[in-house]
Amino acid sequence: MSDVSFGIFDHIERTSGGARLHELYDERLGLMEAADRAGFWCYHVAEHHATPLGMAPSPSLLLAAAAQRTRRMRLGALVYLLPFYQPLRLVEEICMLDNLTGGRLEVGVGRGVSPFELGHHRIPFYTTRNIYNEAMEVIVKGLRNERLTHSGRLYEYDNVPMELRPMQSPHPAFWYGIISDDSTAYAARLGMNVVSLGPDELVKRLSAVYRATGRDRAADLNPHVERPRVGALRHIVIADDEREAEQLARDAYRVFYDNAQKLWRDFLTIVLAFTPDYDAALKQGTLMVGTPASVHEQVGRFFDESGCDYLVLSFAWGNLSAAQARRSLDAFASGVMPEFAGRRSDGSYPR
Repeated sequence: MSDVSFGIFDHIERTSGGARLHELYDERLGLMEAADRAGFWCYHVAEHHATPLGMAPSPSLLLAAAAQRTRRMRLGALVYLLPFYQPLRLVEEICMLDNLTGGRLEVGVGRGVSPFELGHHRIPFYTTRNIYNEAMEVIVKGLRNERLTHSGRLYEYDNVPMELRPMQSPHPAFWYGIISDDSTAYAARLGMNVVSLGPDELVKRLSAVYRATGRDRAADLNPHVERPRVGALRHIVIADDEREAEQLARDAYRVFYDNAQKLWRDFLTIVLAFTPDYDAALKQGTLMVGTPASVHEQVGRFFDESGCDYLVLSFAWGNLSAAQARRSLDAFASGVMPEFAGRRSDGSYPR
């Protein structure tokens, strides 16, 4: 069994703390510096467009800045939305970032779940699976070869010299967001690291599907990753007492939910990935809220029951101020995370 580890996930919501955009970026880079010093394994940033949920529509730009403010923590998009990219250009960005980070880059990939974000860019949602599949072919070829040749339905390249090479060999590891049995089996066959969201029961089922699915070494996207990480996302608030933590989290969840639904509501619908009910979210396990002691219990239960070996936490979300997010991170780093050092995903510790 592998050791458990902790990462950070970030949407960079517009209303987090009410900061202006340049202040929001500076606050978040400061949070990354603190996470780097605390020993978090990786910082993952989402990509969203035309929505207050995501103020980092270009993950590469944010990660380039983060590369200059951190030293040990790995950095990556979770995920790059491939239909928004010309794949050859993305290959070049990946190579640049891998070198700028000193070989700390992680690369999440996906096709996008919002037809409205895609629609604003005139990308039909029903075409995105084909775009994703062929773009991945191009990206892998471009990262693994000194020249790129590809002839497909959507992209065509003829002996393009790949002058930029990634620092990691053969390239940074690939990640995938999983939400169903099919997406989980797809990622498992290709040896991708995965992160899921949703209730504890769903996370447990998906991690079991991942572990049970055979890895196709002939098609492996991460041949250099011996044991891919299987993780889940949880929003977190830690305070000195339970009542304060609960009130902060309840208020933040309302703002987060509204941000997540904003673009969908513009088109008179909602996305069902999130419940509007804070108490339901807490009961389902998608939130970790409380004092360091109670959060320690929640984290232990997560690893004991989920089948995951990676916990990805969102500290800055909803209307939490930068100071409140930092307080939660510091409390977790000092009062929770050290207790899991060396812990294996089966709950045991090395003798």
